[in-house]
Amino acid sequence: MFVLEPVDEDVISRPKEFIIDKGGYIWFAKHPTLGIVGTCALAKKSDGVFELTKMGVASNVRGLKVGERLLQHVLTEAPSIAFNTLFLLTNKDCEAAIHLYEKNGFTHCADIMDKYGSAYERCNVAMRYIR
Repeated sequence: MFVLEPVDEDVISRPKEFIIDKGGYIWFAKHPTLGIVGTCALAKKSDGVFELTKMGVASNVRGLKVGERLLQHVLTEAPSIAFNTLFLLTNKDCEAAIHLYEKNGFTHCADIMDKYGSAYERCNVAMRYIR
């Protein structure tokens, strides 16, 4: 859907360095017969502040609610991790994902956009998780 930006290439090619070693977390969705079909990460921005990032599901399992179950799992873990702020950055063209985020407690947030939105050239939507 998008051209990978340098920050994407860094994180995707070296997730341990850019997510885990900086205090973040990565989860995977495993299908019983297809193996790993999805992923989602929380990237630490500062103490208690995390970005939900690199959420994706393989195209061959879309419609099976893998992304929704993965997101809900991450959100059950998030309160003890991102105890101050949990946010995400995306693009308005990701309508299905935005609907999923809204359905699961994320709201559009101008403050998040102002503070973190410049991290990605494609970013024009910022959302914050409200428990």
